[in-house]
Amino acid sequence: MPRFANMVKGAYESRGHKVTMLAPVSRVHRIFAGTKLAKWAGYVDQYMLFPLTVRKALPGIPSDALFVFCDQALGPWIPLVKSRPHVIHAHDLLALRSALGDFKENPQSFTGRIYQRYIRAGFRMARHFISISNKTRDDLHLFGMVDPISSDVVYNGLNYPYSPMPLDEAASVLRQAGLPVPASGERILLSLGGSQWYKNQSGVISIYARYVATESAPLALWCVAPQPDARTRRELSKVADRGSVHFFQDIPNRTLQAAYSYARAFIFPSLAEGFGWPLIEAQACGCPVITTNEPPMTEAAGDSAVYLPRLRHGDDLDSWGEIGASALRALLAETVQEQEVRAERGRKWAARFDPDRAIDAYLAIYEKILASVAAPIVEGQG
Repeated sequence: MPRFANMVKGAYESRGHKVTMLAPVSRVHRIFAGTKLAKWAGYVDQYMLFPLTVRKALPGIPSDALFVFCDQALGPWIPLVKSRPHVIHAHDLLALRSALGDFKENPQSFTGRIYQRYIRAGFRMARHFISISNKTRDDLHLFGMVDPISSDVVYNGLNYPYSPMPLDEAASVLRQAGLPVPASGERILLSLGGSQWYKNQSGVISIYARYVATESAPLALWCVAPQPDARTRRELSKVADRGSVHFFQDIPNRTLQAAYSYARAFIFPSLAEGFGWPLIEAQACGCPVITTNEPPMTEAAGDSAVYLPRLRHGDDLDSWGEIGASALRALLAETVQEQEVRAERGRKWAARFDPDRAIDAYLAIYEKILASVAAPIVEGQG
């Protein structure tokens, strides 16, 4: 959220708008940092002290200002300005859906369920939303139970100018970053994900293990992801010795651009997403993608992607992994001409996710909201 808030703030200011950022300050949390009470101390800063700051500031904020909330998780603050012009950017409803029991893969604690309902009670008071995908908007209405005046969809633009990098240059960038580019000049397979349950990192390794099982000289797999958890380690134990899996963290954008450009395939079989930006990043660099055949991944990847069935709770991981491995083998077997056609389709698809286009779309919606109260000035809150 801070990165998104800073991105839009800079974009609005560059277009001549006045933007004021309001956000909680770490006071109580700073005192308890590193202790078991740190999380709860943070809640004190967010939900007890910060509202006092906002109420104190409100009389000095013009009545024709627009309050922009950068995520629906900021719902508890909506009551502070529900009678003022406002809009919420909704990124994903995964935490709420988990709290409501919609994901058997991610059961929630009692306090987690209460917390998500508390957030929902706040953002349900909002009257204007901008969702990151059609899937997020659908979830917002179904699980968020909102009743808005307006509910628009605007795809975010890429936050870095990803584009194809020549193979020699990509290899050089990767070597300079200390990454193990094969000396033989062979390409790699790539995946990217965080520690979140829905990233399906164990599924990535399951696909790779079954791909390696039938190859005499398999490509190495690079995972830009946290160190493997227990389930992922179990799948790693099934990878034959001729396979090679590497985990990397904190990869800067230019190095990631080189990795996308050097990879023969990007494997991203998420169980769920808010949108799935790595799919667009990879395609912008000319890298074909393998992902899940469900929204919003289908929204992000378009018609040039290779799609897999979603891994369901209780499915046999080995059998599902073989489906993914078969799709990977078929992708890698494409002719040079087929590869070029797929890459070009992917690049054209990714080109539509232009950051300036997204900002212009946001501002058009903001102006529409303000027009309803005859207010031409935009002032943002993150």
